[in-house]
Amino acid sequence: MAASLQLGRQGILLGLRIIKVKKCLWTPQPGNVHLRHFFQSASFLGAPPLQVQMPALSPTMEEGNIVKWLKKEGEPVAAGDALCEIETDKAVVTMESNEDGILAKILMAEGSRSVPLGTLIALMVEEGEDWKQAPPAPSAAASEEELRLSPAARYILDTLGLDPQLATPTGPRGLITKEDVLNLLKKGDTVAPATTVTTVVTAPAPSLTPAAPTPATKPPAAPASARPTYPPVSVPGKPGAPGTFTEVPASNVRRVIAQRLTQSKTTIPHAYATIDCDLGAVMQLRRDLAEEEIKVSVNDFIIKAAAVTLKELPEVNVTWAGEGPQALHSIHISIAVATDRGLITPIIKDAASKGVQEISANAKALAQKAREGKLLPEEYLGGSFSISNLGMFGISGFSAVINPPQACILAVGRSRAELCLPVDPAQGGLSRQELMTVTLSSDGRLVDDELASRFLNKFRANLEKPQRMALA
Repeated sequence: MAASLQLGRQGILLGLRIIKVKKCLWTPQPGNVHLRHFFQSASFLGAPPLQVQMPALSPTMEEGNIVKWLKKEGEPVAAGDALCEIETDKAVVTMESNEDGILAKILMAEGSRSVPLGTLIALMVEEGEDWKQAPPAPSAAASEEELRLSPAARYILDTLGLDPQLATPTGPRGLITKEDVLNLLKKGDTVAPATTVTTVVTAPAPSLTPAAPTPATKPPAAPASARPTYPPVSVPGKPGAPGTFTEVPASNVRRVIAQRLTQSKTTIPHAYATIDCDLGAVMQLRRDLAEEEIKVSVNDFIIKAAAVTLKELPEVNVTWAGEGPQALHSIHISIAVATDRGLITPIIKDAASKGVQEISANAKALAQKAREGKLLPEEYLGGSFSISNLGMFGISGFSAVINPPQACILAVGRSRAELCLPVDPAQGGLSRQELMTVTLSSDGRLVDDELASRFLNKFRANLEKPQRMALA
């Protein structure tokens, strides 16, 4: 018994000595700690770069154009700094950074067009990191590797030299099958690879009478009715040959205008009504205000008269949404402004509650920003009624296309002097009037002919007696 206790005691002491020795061996040294922290740090492993994607800068924006980069690669960027200028479907908008860091790589250069939303346009790294070590831009070959092709589909595409991006995958997990490629060929949307076109000249049929000798270098003439085997090429400085043209790239604004005008004319039943307005009182009031160094235009009075008329007839201040009308609680007048990129309609908010001088100042500021392409989304979205004035271009009268989802647009022509018979025959003689023709285009689902007539009569009364607008 005593021997057993002695052996057990010795075994415990030996185990404690071994644990102590191992503990000493496992004790980390300061140098090893620093090395472990270095190899586990972001400086060694490399922190992932911050991705800058194409943002949605307007509710209707689907793609954008990179107009200009305001920062260069390697420059520090703070949150709120302007990164680049992007052309949306409405205007050129400045994109601001949401993060602090360094602009490491520009993936979409200036002039890049039709960049879809969410596309990677730049990379940023955190301050203190080597921005030159940012990963390069993804190549087109890398994007093609993401496509999944069946062997038969790959063989057909490689044989014909077709772009697999044009095929619509219907297989499992986005696989492009043989049937997808065959459907692509049936649609005829593919572009055949460039091949060398060889002109084959058919030898003339043998004749019984001997032909006149011709020089050996002159090829046989083709029949007069034969079509050319290649399209004619226009030469600079000379008139273009029949069938030649030059493709003009359309801006985002122009594409959206085309889409919305087509939508308006095909989905909205347009109705038109025209009336003449006497501008004598407005012209006299403008002269009186000019003596007090207050400059306002006729268009400013037109905007005010339209807004007051909408306040008096709220049933015209509506939009069509879904299956029925929606009454608007605000009167925001959209004014058409012609720019180099196309037509845009900035809005004058709450025009009915503003004076003519304030409307004039707002209209001038918005028109200037529109021509410079610096309108903000809230400055051209949400209008309830549109006005298009072509009078300054010498147009007597015209019919405008409704700007959906609005119900009406007022087309304004130029003023003209006319001699008219007096209202009271006892006065005798002729009177001179300054007349202006306006045409109301209205949505027949919302504004019928009777309501459109009442609107135009009230509009004329407000314009011909400007004092009424102050009392409305």
